Amino acid sequence: MIMTKSAAKSLMLPAAMAAGALFYRWMGYLTFLSPYLIFIMLTITYCRVKPSEFRPKRFQWHLLSVQMALAAVAYFALVTWDRTLAEGVFICVFIPTATAAPVITGMLGGSISALATYSLLCNVFVAVSGPVVLAAVGEHPEMSFLQSFLIICRNVFPLLILPIIAALGMERFVPKAHAWLVRRQELSFYIWAVSLFIVVGSSVSFAINRFTPGSAMTMVLLALGALVVCILQFAAGRRVGHHFGDTVSGGQGLGQKNTLLAIWIALTYLNPIASIAPAAYVAWQNIINSWQLILHERHKHQVLGIRH
Repeated sequence: MIMTKSAAKSLMLPAAMAAGALFYRWMGYLTFLSPYLIFIMLTITYCRVKPSEFRPKRFQWHLLSVQMALAAVAYFALVTWDRTLAEGVFICVFIPTATAAPVITGMLGGSISALATYSLLCNVFVAVSGPVVLAAVGEHPEMSFLQSFLIICRNVFPLLILPIIAALGMERFVPKAHAWLVRRQELSFYIWAVSLFIVVGSSVSFAINRFTPGSAMTMVLLALGALVVCILQFAAGRRVGHHFGDTVSGGQGLGQKNTLLAIWIALTYLNPIASIAPAAYVAWQNIINSWQLILHERHKHQVLGIRH
């Protein structure tokens, strides 16, 4: 039996995640590739977007309000019971949208420009407010506001801004290459599969290296807490998005997180064990993304089958 292209794509993401978990010991040799893969994916994706579409609207402000409200509720609901758990769950909500989120949004048929605009807005808000919030919530506020702001900007903004500049530059100076990428958007899917292999493997390696018998129960609770808020954020985002006619962008805007930045913040400001929550969040959000992509591919295949 010959496997169809649609079926192969449906299996690719779960296979990439399983392979990453299996070969986690070797991820240290590959993690340096992640920002480059994200840069390429975003450049391909942004070739579909016009500059005039990057404007915050009520949709983005509503998403940001919901995100910050959920972060506050998560922290204060848990802090009197277990501060480490509260910190881990809080950072999974407070952290901004992943830079790669527009790629998945485009694959799922959502508005790339709406999600990219929210990603930029959310990252700016966290960069500005983060040092103040984390100084109040965290346990290690050694860094000044300016130091924290500059580190967050250095880690996040290049991957937000440079792909937009690259896409616009290609449209202006190499229009044939730009047009070719516009027609080859599925390349992002295959690059994402490679990126997923690396990210999941790195997260498994991180969690195993942090494991100690005395912290086992706390780590389990952090992983479960990350699962709960992951589901809640995707659901809340889709609900907000439904109100504004873009369910996909809403779900990805709140649900898909910059977990590498979250891990760094947890290690810098919070109890280091709290970093297990964003590490686990990597797996949860990518399981949800993979499931969504599989359903989307099956739906497209069914629609094409009906038309033919």
